[in-house]
Amino acid sequence: MKIRNEKYPNDVLSIRGASVYIENKIINKFTFDVAGKRDPDQEREAQAWIESVIGERFPPLPYELALRDGIILCKLMNRLQPGIITKINTSGGDYKMMDNLSQFQKACVKYGVPDVDLFQTTDLWDQKNIALVTTTIFAIGRTCYKHPEWRGPFLGPKPSEENKREFTESQLRAGEAIIGLQAGSNRGATQAGQNFGASRKIILGK
Repeated sequence: MKIRNEKYPNDVLSIRGASVYIENKIINKFTFDVAGKRDPDQEREAQAWIESVIGERFPPLPYELALRDGIILCKLMNRLQPGIITKINTSGGDYKMMDNLSQFQKACVKYGVPDVDLFQTTDLWDQKNIALVTTTIFAIGRTCYKHPEWRGPFLGPKPSEENKREFTESQLRAGEAIIGLQAGSNRGATQAGQNFGASRKIILGK
């Protein structure tokens, strides 16, 4: 059985081809919906922070176009950590501008920004996911708190610090002994005794 292709009415698709076609449309729509969720307030906040850090105003362009050539982003990283990007391309065509974005991404990794927070070059260059670009900028802002040499300004709240505890070998052995005693206390206990004090599920709203 074959059905007509809605995009190209003169063509026909097999059932298998139609299912793949429909699935791709769903995936593309989902990707667009997720990638398209931009927050204007966050973008303004990110822009204001960058401007205060580099001491320059954005050019009179839309947010995504002002960032597209990577020059502003590279300047940002060089202000946060001087010399982290050795050369910023200010001319030379698309290839040079895309190289700026690649250098920016490498600088972010060196600075300590998690890989999962980094946008891909095409996200900004082709404007596929500007929301992720803003996410990366906020991730840089959070990472600034980990650099005591940076005195501000900062972007976003300070991340919560890990509550790391150090234990001596004797303390660890004492803990193992307590666990062993607790495990041994159940020997010989009946099922009824083991059920005593067991937690119960409480369903609210009924």
